[in-house]
This record gives sequence, structure tokens and C-alpha cells, in this order.
Amino acid sequence: MSPEQVRKYLHEESSTFDSPSARYGVDTYRVVYRTVSVTGRPTTASGVVSLPAGGGKRLRAVSFTHGTHAARSIAGSVAADGQSRVAAILFAGAGYAGVAPDYLGLGLGPGFHPYGHAGSEASASLDLLRAARTVAGSHGRTLEPRVFVTGFSQGGQAAMALGRVLQGGKDRYLRLGALAPISGPYDLRRAEIPAALNPKSGLDQRTSVFYLSYAITTWDRLYGLYGSPSAAFKQPYAGRMEKLFDGRGDFEQISPKLPTRVSDLLTPRYRQWLLHPSGKLARAMRDADGTCDWKPQVPVRLYGASGDEQVAYSDTRSCVRALRAHGVRPQVVDFGPKARHFTTMYVGLPGALRWFGTLK
Repeated sequence: MSPEQVRKYLHEESSTFDSPSARYGVDTYRVVYRTVSVTGRPTTASGVVSLPAGGGKRLRAVSFTHGTHAARSIAGSVAADGQSRVAAILFAGAGYAGVAPDYLGLGLGPGFHPYGHAGSEASASLDLLRAARTVAGSHGRTLEPRVFVTGFSQGGQAAMALGRVLQGGKDRYLRLGALAPISGPYDLRRAEIPAALNPKSGLDQRTSVFYLSYAITTWDRLYGLYGSPSAAFKQPYAGRMEKLFDGRGDFEQISPKLPTRVSDLLTPRYRQWLLHPSGKLARAMRDADGTCDWKPQVPVRLYGASGDEQVAYSDTRSCVRALRAHGVRPQVVDFGPKARHFTTMYVGLPGALRWFGTLK
């Protein structure tokens, strides 16, 4: 894309992205790369790497991790309007290397997507950063060691998980430069799930039904939670779950086949288990939670909205508490009670881009 095409593309996806930051043309690549599965076995995943067509030969990478996808076909490596492709092009248009994984099991990756599994989100994201060095090198560019990390919704959780492994020295070359997650479900056990189960929390019930159905179905595939879906889901929905979450449909196709209220989705026993998890369910939540329970040694800015109707703002508050317990004082940007979930991405990503530009 030329600079003009980049600006037009971003404007078509959201007028909020129509930013003077798009100074460069962009070359965008679909990348299939080697990584590991949830159990550590070799596998492959896909993602997007966008490089500015101009500027210096040394580039700083921005990793963007996307929000919830149930369909393979809407991942950024496949869909022209995929959330992560838009973000990668936004950052590349500003002169960065935009790096955006699909995660496991989405895009061109085999198997099912382990939805919300923080460890595999981090490993898939790190391995795409490694692959991006090869992509950049094949075009005469070098990625700097320091990486800026951001992500939206599910990707906010993934961004915190990636930041932790980068700071922990998982890669000998790459290191964490800054963190700017947006509206992440950082605390399923104490914030997100209790809010989803409470019809008075302010969360949209249809969206909560979708997220809970996706998470529970995925957890059964990973941990073997139940012998039959009817243990968790009321009829007639129990018999639909495996087919609904087979990687072909997304919210628009799946939601009409689910109830509109959480109270019509779950069996009473399973609802209580979600509120008081034990055994395999507690393990599933541990593998998703705790991504804020560490001490970043870089600038941290958390974006969110107290009016978010999909991810409870109490998740952001929980993340702030966890970081402060480690002596970290993150900046917090609350877009307020009138802002909705996707607004936080459309406003937060350009905000993160401007903030990254102030960091040396």
C-alpha cells in the first residue's frame, strides 16, 4: 500500500484510525511459522507482519494481540479487514514493524483455538516476533531488541502474558519496552465471570452468553471438565456447543443459536462451580488469570472504560491492584461510562501509538 492507500484503508475500517500518523506506505506479509502447542508439542501458527515502506533500516516492533475470534476466517492473516491486520498496518504506517499473531488454531493454524489460555497466547506471540526478525531481515531491515506490546480484549490479557515472558528473558535478543493493554479480561475468577453471571452488572447478556459458551467449551477440550455438555449447559443448547465452536462461525453466526440470557444457558450446578471453582475448572482459570501478577520494569499504561458492556471494568481495577502490589504504578486511561467495548480499541490503539512515540 502507498501512504494514501494506508490512510484510506484505516479510514474505511474506522474513522478513528484516520490519523496523520500514517506517514509511510506499508508492505504486509502473511506469515506461517513454527511454534508450540498448549502441551509443548511442535505445531504451526499464522500471523501478520507489516513493515513500513520507507524510513530507516532499523525498526522497533509493536506486537498487537487481538480480541476474541471464534472463526478462523476473520483472523488478520486471512481477512483483509481482520482486527490484527488493521492494527499491524496502523503501526507500520507510523514507522514501526507491526506484528500481530492469530494465536493457535486460528487463521491458518491447525487444531482448535485454546481460547484465553495465557501461556499459549504468549508463546505464539513471542514466536511470531522471532519470525518477524527473519521477515524483516529478508527485506534488508533489522528489528531492534526493544518491543512495545499492546492488545485488545482477549489480546489485553495476551499482551500482559507476552510482556512477562519478554521481561523474563525467554528470548536472548528481544526485550520488553513498554506495555499498553486495552480492556483485557485479566481476572476471570474474581471479576469477569462474577460480572457475567450477574444480570445487574451492566454487561450485555448476549455477549456474556457467547463468551461463557466459548470458554467452557474450550476448557472441556483442554482439561476434560465434563463427560457431557449437558452437565454444564441447559437443553437444547448442550447438544449444539461442539458444532457451534468448530472454527467456522463467529459471534454473528453463533449468537442467534444461543439464549439471550445467562440464566437460560447454564445448569445451576455449573453456575455455582463457576463462582466457586475447584479441581480442573480452577486450573483452567489459573491458566488464564495472573497475567498482571508480576513487576514490569517498563512504562505501563492500561486503557479501558467504566462503561464497557463486554469486559467488566473491574478487570482493569484488578490488574491495577496486582501491579501495585508489586510496587508498580501504572497509568490508567478510563474512557468513561459512555464508552463501549470496541470504542476502547478504536480510541485506545491510536492513543497507544502516540504514547509509544513519547518513549525513548
